[in-house]
Amino acid sequence: MRAHTEYLMFHTKKRRELVHLTPELESILESAHIDEGFMLVSAMHITAAVFVNDDETGLHNDIWKWLDHLAPEGPNYEHHRTGEDNGHAHLKSILMHHEVTIPVTKGRLDLGPWQRVFYAEFDGQRDKRLIVKVLGF
Repeated sequence: MRAHTEYLMFHTKKRRELVHLTPELESILESAHIDEGFMLVSAMHITAAVFVNDDETGLHNDIWKWLDHLAPEGPNYEHHRTGEDNGHAHLKSILMHHEVTIPVTKGRLDLGPWQRVFYAEFDGQRDKRLIVKVLGF
């Protein structure tokens, strides 16, 4: 079994952003020289998420609205007693999850026809990291 690890760095222009990762992940897989296995993609911060879904603007807007409904920005989080103002971002990360595992088959990400991988930033405008680990043969 072989392993290949890369780190992606982000510094989003906005506090909340969505970054399409699929093309970069495909490039990392090519560098890994693995034909069969798995790719783990994991946000290394507690106010970010990684998820798989359609690359469609209307859906992206729906996701933001849904997250804002469930975890709206505002002062009413106990976490803010620590001096932070990002309680909502922590909850959004829990809702969306911080990582995904993608099968690798015949040297390609084995995604469905409309599936793409995204990094969601909920408290950006500062340096963040994501780990990509490919395991296989």
